[in-house]
Amino acid sequence: MTEKGRKTELIRDLTTGSVPKTLLSYATPLFFSGLLQTVYNMVDMIVVGRFVGSNGLAAVSIGGELLMVLMFVAMGFSNSGQVLISRYVGEGRRDKVGRMVGTLFTLLMSAAVVLTILFLVIHPTVMRWINTPAEIWDMSKDYVVTCICGLIFTYGYNLVSAILRGMGDSRHPFMFIAIASVLNIILDLVFVAGMGMGPFGAAFATVIGQACSFLFALRLLYKNRDQYYFDFKPSSFRIHKDVSGPLFALGIPMVIQSAAVTLSGLFVNAYINSYGATAVAVTGIGRKLEMVINVVSQAVSSGGGAMIAQALGAGKIKRVPEVIRTCYLIVMVPALIMAYLTYFHSEWLFGLFANEQAVLDMAKIYIPVAMILYVGCTIRPANFALINGSGNSRLNLTVALLDGIVARIGLALLLGVYMNMGILGFWYGNALAGLVPFFIGTAYLISGKWKNRVSKPAKA
Repeated sequence: MTEKGRKTELIRDLTTGSVPKTLLSYATPLFFSGLLQTVYNMVDMIVVGRFVGSNGLAAVSIGGELLMVLMFVAMGFSNSGQVLISRYVGEGRRDKVGRMVGTLFTLLMSAAVVLTILFLVIHPTVMRWINTPAEIWDMSKDYVVTCICGLIFTYGYNLVSAILRGMGDSRHPFMFIAIASVLNIILDLVFVAGMGMGPFGAAFATVIGQACSFLFALRLLYKNRDQYYFDFKPSSFRIHKDVSGPLFALGIPMVIQSAAVTLSGLFVNAYINSYGATAVAVTGIGRKLEMVINVVSQAVSSGGGAMIAQALGAGKIKRVPEVIRTCYLIVMVPALIMAYLTYFHSEWLFGLFANEQAVLDMAKIYIPVAMILYVGCTIRPANFALINGSGNSRLNLTVALLDGIVARIGLALLLGVYMNMGILGFWYGNALAGLVPFFIGTAYLISGKWKNRVSKPAKA
């Protein structure tokens, strides 16, 4: 293969061809990556629920909530880095890609180390703050501490995947998560079902899978380093001023958005957790079911954002509304399927995770909440694709504050505390808050202000 051929192998142009076909071809590997990740997260809960019981299931659920708190920096800066890399490709400014790679490595791996040390110290305080039930304290702590120790691998995988996806390569991240998923499922059965290691075994299996995934991804990046203008020399691992400004401008609002949604969700869960292990288990199962749609939603949002970023970088305005319409149509399909299964076959669906009658009985009152959550998963991705793809950091911050803090916490307190609806109030408050990004994104689309973010491609 020629040098030119090698340099275009992973850098993909998303501004040409049919929008549905291009978006599907880009998002499909992302979808399967997310699906595999969801499956192995579900396997954690299914295996623990079957072999340990509802207490073990609740422990894994609470552990997962705490780990999401640690992911806000990775999610915010990985997403912003991906958007900017896509934009540089669209503008023909690929020399900046290498400097962005070095900046992301330094920023995110440093954050992983700091957060690991911090949460190893403060995790007992956080567990008490979210009202972890006494009967599952030890199992929850085992799960949380084990996953915290593997945080650097999780950050590393998100970092490398963002780089690859920003350049139009969604196939390799799928391959890496497939390795992690298969390994995690096998080790879950060995550690939990075979060796009786409980939630600790599930967490240990997850860490091993993520470590292997990151190392394979890092190997690919190093092997193809010439394509990213990044030589992996120690001097290149620094924060480059010319790309760090746009990265922080776009990334900080994304970090705030992710942190606000995660922390506000943790605030709401602190009330839910006070209702006991059964309530925690039902809530955790409901979130896993929502994740089935979310894997499509996130894949479409990521793919749509990359397409919009490249389209604006290349000055192809007319392509943007078509990308948004396609996003809606794609996510609608899995949402309708999940809505049907949840409404008509809830006992079978929740019974996959736990067979205790108390869990199945409480699941029945969760069904209307699930319907609202599914609607939110359907209507959010197109709007996030537009906001993130256009690099609108101020609007991202607005979404973060309204969705994460004002709506989620406000509605939960209004319905759960002041209207005395109990656990239903907290469930509905959390679900309704997820609709907020749709209204903000729609107003942004109609206003046409995103058109002002078009830039001219650099001359060859």
